[in-house]
Amino acid sequence: MGKYIELTSDNFDATISEGVVMVDFWAPWCGPCRMIAPVIEELAEDFDGKAKICKVNTDEQQDIAIKYGIRSIPTILFFKNGEMVDQMVGAASKDTFAEKLNALA
Repeated sequence: MGKYIELTSDNFDATISEGVVMVDFWAPWCGPCRMIAPVIEELAEDFDGKAKICKVNTDEQQDIAIKYGIRSIPTILFFKNGEMVDQMVGAASKDTFAEKLNALA
């Protein structure tokens, strides 16, 4: 089973503050979000101990989505030690996400 972290207002800042973190902004009704969900789970397994793979349900955590200006989903943000360093909008391949994570690690 996937080891991704479900982020909320309570744990978001603490989770992204250290190391490499990938955050998938998604919603249950979003087709492309559901399409990449298995990829997110695989990445969570592959990068266990190397990077944190996280998800934010934009329906439930609107304040986080607003803070980062999320206008369309899926949007994937990449953080390193609390600082946003990269962003992708839309579905992408596992390799594309893995390359971004490896470049930051």
